[in-house]
Amino acid sequence: MNRLRSSMISDGGFLLFLLACFVSIIFTAGNPNLYLQNIIFLNVAFLIAVITYFTNVTTGLILNILFIFGYGTYTLYQTIVAGGLIGTQNYFWLILTPIFTLATWLMTLGNRQLQSENEQLIKVNQSLATVDLKTSLKNALSFQSDATVFMALSVRYHIPLTLMVISVKYWDEIKRMIGEEQLMEAVLDLSRMSQTNIRTNDSLYLLNKENPMWGMLLITDRPGASIVIDRLRKSVEERNRGEYAEKYKVELVLKMGAVEFNSAEINNPLEFIVQAKKQLEYDV
Repeated sequence: MNRLRSSMISDGGFLLFLLACFVSIIFTAGNPNLYLQNIIFLNVAFLIAVITYFTNVTTGLILNILFIFGYGTYTLYQTIVAGGLIGTQNYFWLILTPIFTLATWLMTLGNRQLQSENEQLIKVNQSLATVDLKTSLKNALSFQSDATVFMALSVRYHIPLTLMVISVKYWDEIKRMIGEEQLMEAVLDLSRMSQTNIRTNDSLYLLNKENPMWGMLLITDRPGASIVIDRLRKSVEERNRGEYAEKYKVELVLKMGAVEFNSAEINNPLEFIVQAKKQLEYDV
């Protein structure tokens, strides 16, 4: 409903602005003797409207008050001192210039409301999203939800559950050596490579995208996770001698650590991640 109201305000301001332009053109063209004077006032009206668009309505109102005061003083001078007559010309721009400002303010008001709502929707979408758009991998939010279920099943049915985490050695140095696009490609390539080395009932998550860290929930014990670690390490070594060496000009080396779930020591998914990350320190 708010989006519809904002859209109607913006559309109403746009239509009012077009109508004011149409009336101004007809009025200016209708009196060739005052053509130059009308063009000057029209430019002033546009200038105030543009300033209002890029600032706020308060600035526009102040400028309109100054314009009305200045133009009113000029009209009084022409009437009293020069003996001129007050006609349509004198009232037209006093009325139309504020209309231009009003129309511009309505457009900016509606647009800013729409932008604000759009930013809020983006934030809500990011906070609720469970899949990374670039890699199509489940993210940390999804991990917390899934890990809670897996941990409960592990306790109830005595199923071994191990979390393995993977990061890239010297990532900060690599970031300085290759471009942003290649960084994203490296994350994608490593994600695909990791997926091919796990079973269909295991789950892969991208826990951190800025400083890439993947998490794998493996339905196995710690020795079984060691087999997966060895398999991943060999896959990366093979690719470093082939496609990665040609593509990135640097060697991508993984740090891997794993910890088996123990209900007595691990109470929630975040603790599970912390315990697994500690194991990375031993992979040197």
